[in-house]
Amino acid sequence: QVQLVESGGGLVQPGGSLRLSCAASGSAFSFNTMGWYRQAPGEQRELVARITSGGRTNYGDSVKGRFTISRDNAKNTVYLQMNSLTPEDTAVYYCNADQIVGFIPYNYWGQGTQVTVSS
Repeated sequence: QVQLVESGGGLVQPGGSLRLSCAASGSAFSFNTMGWYRQAPGEQRELVARITSGGRTNYGDSVKGRFTISRDNAKNTVYLQMNSLTPEDTAVYYCNADQIVGFIPYNYWGQGTQVTVSS
């Protein structure tokens, strides 16, 4: 059973930084794209950033230049460094990963970690 376990969320002041981590476990197969999405109250879930196993990245427009995604393939772990945080970044952040096993695609979600930006 694949599990994605997020950590690193919390309360931070505007202008501050946080680093999220997401460790994937329970699979003998590698993960292709791993990434982060977020959902604020009353809003739809949106892409924050994602990264392929080869290191290609893409970001949501609202976080470009402030957030950086990276991954450690050996540890099946993806990170999100968030800088210059604003109250608009407040949301539950979800880790996402996909893989193909036997030509069948699978997609997984973590439970989410709360990020609150407030003074």
